Amino acid sequence: MTETIVISVGGSLICPDNIDVDFLKKFKEIIIKQIAKGKRFVLITGGGRTARNYQAAAREVSDLDDEDLDWIGIHGTRINAHLFRTIFKAEAEPRIVKNPEEDFEFNKSILIGSGWKPGNSTDYIAVLLAKKLDVKKVINLSNIDYVYDRDPAKYSDAHPFIEMTWEEFRGRFGDEWDPGLNSPFDPVASREADKNGMTVYIVNGAKLENLDNILEGKGFVGTTIS
Repeated sequence: MTETIVISVGGSLICPDNIDVDFLKKFKEIIIKQIAKGKRFVLITGGGRTARNYQAAAREVSDLDDEDLDWIGIHGTRINAHLFRTIFKAEAEPRIVKNPEEDFEFNKSILIGSGWKPGNSTDYIAVLLAKKLDVKKVINLSNIDYVYDRDPAKYSDAHPFIEMTWEEFRGRFGDEWDPGLNSPFDPVASREADKNGMTVYIVNGAKLENLDNILEGKGFVGTTIS
């Protein structure tokens, strides 16, 4: 049976300041290699700098509410999703999934998803698609090596977690989504992942050898939550 793996790709990896072509090349190489070994993938893209630049520009011109800013961010995720669809044109379904509650075709090796509606993160979309496809493994590629007990950018003695239970993770980061919350994985997505018995891997996507190692069943740098 073909194994399906869901990967949430942080927008900061796709477009930290400008589009990171080196990241895209390496990421594609890993995914294509794994497809040749019989795996298939659901790839959900974040918005990154593209979304933030548009949001910042809009704020300078007009007073906007959170819903308007959310929609700009969602469309940032969608342009990145179209970028992925183009990069993986031969392997990917031509239609990007924008609403995880709708039916969709998944006959090719890659399905690409984007942001959905205000109040929902792409982490949550990843979990909803995993649930719909009965997938129990979600990989979250972000810009941190591990989940820490506090912000490692501010505290040199921040403690990394190699493994966590969902009870431990949710106890630390809560269950409610707050746009200003600094959480390595959306708390609402965490609640859903816990309820559905999923394992989530938090991995630094800038070090793609770790993604390759997870997919090969080897040791990796990152946090496993289950």
